[in-house]
Amino acid sequence: MSVYLGVDIGTSGTKTLAMHRDGKILASATSEYPLLSPRPGWSEQDPEHWWQATVKTIKAVVKQAKLKPSDISGIGLSGQMHGSVFLDAQDQVIRPALLWNDQRTAAECAEIEKRAGGRRKLIDMVANPALTGFTAPKILWLRNHEPANYERVRHVLLPKDYVRLRLTGEFATEVSDASGTLLLDVCNRVWSKKLLSKLDIDPAWLPRVYESEEVSGRLTMGAARLLGLSTGVPVVGGGGDQAASAVGNGIVKQGVVSATMGTSGVVFAHSDQVQYDPQGRLHTFCHAVRGKWHMMGVVLSAGGSLQWYRNQLCQAEIAKARKNKVDPYELITEEARQAPVGSEGLVFLPYLTGERTPHADANARGAWIGLSLRHGRPHLARSVIEGATFAMRDSLQIIQGLKVPVKEVRLSGGGARSPFWRQVQADVYGLPTAVTNSHEGPAYGVALLAAVGTGAYRTVAEACQATIKVVDQNTPNARAKRTYDDLHPLYQGLYQSLKPEFGKLAEFVTSHS
Repeated sequence: MSVYLGVDIGTSGTKTLAMHRDGKILASATSEYPLLSPRPGWSEQDPEHWWQATVKTIKAVVKQAKLKPSDISGIGLSGQMHGSVFLDAQDQVIRPALLWNDQRTAAECAEIEKRAGGRRKLIDMVANPALTGFTAPKILWLRNHEPANYERVRHVLLPKDYVRLRLTGEFATEVSDASGTLLLDVCNRVWSKKLLSKLDIDPAWLPRVYESEEVSGRLTMGAARLLGLSTGVPVVGGGGDQAASAVGNGIVKQGVVSATMGTSGVVFAHSDQVQYDPQGRLHTFCHAVRGKWHMMGVVLSAGGSLQWYRNQLCQAEIAKARKNKVDPYELITEEARQAPVGSEGLVFLPYLTGERTPHADANARGAWIGLSLRHGRPHLARSVIEGATFAMRDSLQIIQGLKVPVKEVRLSGGGARSPFWRQVQADVYGLPTAVTNSHEGPAYGVALLAAVGTGAYRTVAEACQATIKVVDQNTPNARAKRTYDDLHPLYQGLYQSLKPEFGKLAEFVTSHS
């Protein structure tokens, strides 16, 4: 039996699944671990926790599915992007890893832009601006603030690639995750010697870069013994969590875009050619598909806005849902359905935690605009759903403005579970939307990559075509689409009008806290 393991090293925990060659999930397991925040805005984890969780979950799925060591044909790795694991000459972890959501490196981002010769020149080199989440500013932060630790550094790895080292003994990464370090020449899919030189970072610290389906190493005898598997099982490159999730949802060809409405929202577009936004509003990374790229817009509080609305204003619905044993979101969306399209001019700005795409504004804040005596709870609920979807449309419009064809939007996350929200998305985007049979996220995507890399399928597209099917579709309602087309520019203008006030409010909070 040919079985492939997909391992996703997430921020809250590691998920491992076992997938049969035909795409069927045989077993899955998750192990959680703590997130450290030694100071406000800092976010760290102990890489040993990732390794322990990997061992635990691999053993669990092998046991659940009653697999023999000989059944495992390959392993794929995914994980949280941008994190930094600093290793010494003995391959020992020097300090806890700085994660993707760590915000301590604003000064280092400015330093990178200055050393690169400006923001535009930096984007020309690596297709992206410097953001606090990326890996490169974390390396500079270590140099600027912990020089003794910096002197010990001999290798820098991303989270999933540290687990790869423990599995195979190899220092390796792959193009999609490496793109998020800010050190990869994304156009040419190799480390940027030019930027590394400008930043005085030793290229020898960085691992070898593979394509995502390439075999990057094999299980060592020690790792195999610990896991109860066979020595020599191939481990493929894998992918950063967003690229891996896209593979797991079939976003591997031109014209198909994904919109993931989780706590945050991600609009992800496959591209056959490298394209990037000159203003740096989108991420442009190598895709986990050989020779292809992707663009990605990020909304920080997409589904998180409705979660906030539920937690703060829907105690009655929560109690009723508990009594009736249903999801409170079902009651909230049913109430939202009672309000007309456009919420009779009530607009919600979903910037509860600032915003990334397209504004890159940490000071942006949420707001209801247009409240009147006419509005009631259905309007409030519907406007939150519409506002979060408008924010996703902002990213989609930038992608379309780069002449990337978009024929279908595949939905996932919480916004895909609600029939009402699925229709709102079709109407706001003005495009057909679809839901697939795949719900396992990045772990499923890298299991497919492992199947491709070990010969079960010729290409990633072939693997997706064989295993991923559309199970539901929505088409835009022409009347609703016209309403949203009229309302969306007003929504966009509200941020521009309020931007100066957001900055003043941030100063007020700082001075009075």
